[in-house]
Amino acid sequence: MSDMKKLLAIILCCIALPAVALDGAEILKKVDRNLEPESYEMMRKLINIEPDGKRKEFVLYSVKKGSDKVVALFLAPQSDKGRATLRLGDNMWLYIPEVGKPIRITSLQSVTGGVFNNADILRLDYAEEYKVESVEDDQGQHLLKLKAKTGEVAYDRLKMWVDKKALLPVTIECYAASGMLIKTLRFKDIKDFGGGIKRPATLETDSPLYKDYKSVMLYAQIKKRSFADEVFSLNYLPRVEDLRK
Repeated sequence: MSDMKKLLAIILCCIALPAVALDGAEILKKVDRNLEPESYEMMRKLINIEPDGKRKEFVLYSVKKGSDKVVALFLAPQSDKGRATLRLGDNMWLYIPEVGKPIRITSLQSVTGGVFNNADILRLDYAEEYKVESVEDDQGQHLLKLKAKTGEVAYDRLKMWVDKKALLPVTIECYAASGMLIKTLRFKDIKDFGGGIKRPATLETDSPLYKDYKSVMLYAQIKKRSFADEVFSLNYLPRVEDLRK
């Protein structure tokens, strides 16, 4: 075979090769790390807005370690100050100082009473709870279709639109196993938090199940920080405030 024919054969083989599929699992892992470090401390405000415009605000100090340990402490309002929530994998508890004993809570309940449920407030990495079933291009964004790995996850399926350049979520639709849309999450206002963390500072949600209600999370501070395992235990919940000193 002449050199020209060899070159032509190579070119034809390359043309015939299928396009390399996007690795959805890698995209999802990058989304997780771009949103938050693996271990961090965070300050945020959660606002519930009712149809008549009435608002209730909560200030939360949160810490996370690894892929499955999260604690959130209520700093405001005064009526909730000192309450703390703990998540270890699929298990969640609420500590109320007046009660003095942690009580079990579920992912679909809401300790703040708004559209955000406990799974949203004590969120684990998306890659921890979901597998990527497909990746599509949708108007210049990655569209990831995700399926829950177990039946314990708050939402059976997610549709996640991801900015291709920043690899950050733009919109997430959350669905029940029946296919019913439970809520939509909208990520807005990219902010540089320092330490290499540049992510949306605003997360809004609404739900067809709660007509005209809306909840918003405003992120004020996120930074990398390491914690001992004992911080993520039932015995430590009364002392979470000590982490801020």
